[in-house]
Amino acid sequence: MNSFPAVDPIPLPAPIWLFKLLHIVTLSLHFVAVEMLLGGLLLAVLLSTRSAGSPAHTAARAMGRRLTVVMTYVINLGVPPLLFAQVLYGRALYTSSVLIGAYWISIIAILTLTYWLLYQFSFRLEAGKSAWLVGLLAWLGCGSVAKLLSTNMTLMLRPEVWRSMYTASGAGVYLPKSDPTTEPRFFLMLCGGVFVAGLWMIYLAGRSTFAAEDKKFLAGFGGKVAVLFGILYIAAGLWANSVQPAAVKAGIASHPLYHLFGYAAYGWLALVGVAILLGAAAGFGRITAGWLGWAGALLTLLFEICFTTYRDAIRDVTLLTKGYNVWDRVVVTNWSVVGIFLVLFVAGLVIVGWLVSVVARAQKPMESAA
Repeated sequence: MNSFPAVDPIPLPAPIWLFKLLHIVTLSLHFVAVEMLLGGLLLAVLLSTRSAGSPAHTAARAMGRRLTVVMTYVINLGVPPLLFAQVLYGRALYTSSVLIGAYWISIIAILTLTYWLLYQFSFRLEAGKSAWLVGLLAWLGCGSVAKLLSTNMTLMLRPEVWRSMYTASGAGVYLPKSDPTTEPRFFLMLCGGVFVAGLWMIYLAGRSTFAAEDKKFLAGFGGKVAVLFGILYIAAGLWANSVQPAAVKAGIASHPLYHLFGYAAYGWLALVGVAILLGAAAGFGRITAGWLGWAGALLTLLFEICFTTYRDAIRDVTLLTKGYNVWDRVVVTNWSVVGIFLVLFVAGLVIVGWLVSVVARAQKPMESAA
């Protein structure tokens, strides 16, 4: 018996490929922000334990000041891909969300508390007070949300456990038993977060608001972190891929489209490798040139797009092996609405780009300790 609910009789108003393209692009941007938050906060907590006025403490204060802004991007960039996922995978995603409903709805409260803790972490650093405990609590809040999201995105691929979970409780108070892919996927995101945070520190080293000594610390420490966790990131990626069911691997290899998507994994591996070399140049060569940070930012965006593309292939093929074909939907495209949406979407990106440029041109105070 098919475990998936019946298809919504209302046809999709735009081509499936367009929804998937928008989903991959917006989810990639969301992942960049998430990994900056998870990894950046963890490093900032570690560095905040150093004495005030030291380069390490200056780095922690600078990162803490920016993390509250990063959190806004995490939330706002998380909404579009979730909406696109609901359109494409609603019959699976709504079901899994209901099955862990008590935990799923708690994400709002956890995010609110975490946001407040982030501000407290930044305020305490600015005031020269001990902040590591508050920062650690904020990181645990972020990690809890990430874990719940990972759990839901894995559960939506496991229709075989839905009935037993609902039989145990219809109140959404039970979490599913661990899937072989859950821990590797979560570990992959954590390693990726610290890796991206190291690249972020290299970017900060190129800013003119830091003294020379602080720039050297940011480049040196950030580069070494990027090298170490970049290697762990690759190892976690290989682990996560190795535990995929044989049917999924075979499906990716045999399906014309997803076989093409599979090349994104090689792109991810190559781009992460280049980013590790960049980290080595900064970490051991103590290069603080601004172009190095911008190169790291570009590499981060590109390897996140590759990662998200391959992740999308795994999800589609996994669901296909269980009777859910994401492409099997009635589509009645309303091109006038699609056109208006795309115009507004591009206009929004232009406005955001302009706002970023205004901030970049603004006069900034020195961030190094006096």
